[in-house]
Amino acid sequence: MKTSPDLAELKKRHEELSREIEALERRPGYEHLEVVALKKQKLRIKEEIARLSNANTDTS
Repeated sequence: MKTSPDLAELKKRHEELSREIEALERRPGYEHLEVVALKKQKLRIKEEIARLSNANTDTS
């Protein structure tokens, strides 16, 4: 299965968010609401990746 550019970009952004969240959580006194917002964004991206992946397998 070939990965579409959109799917590759989403996966890249998902990984970036993971690293950003981890870095924030390591800082003393990090802003919890900022981490929550990033985690929600990460989840939306994960859902979109799953949707696109399923669409790619359905058309194969």
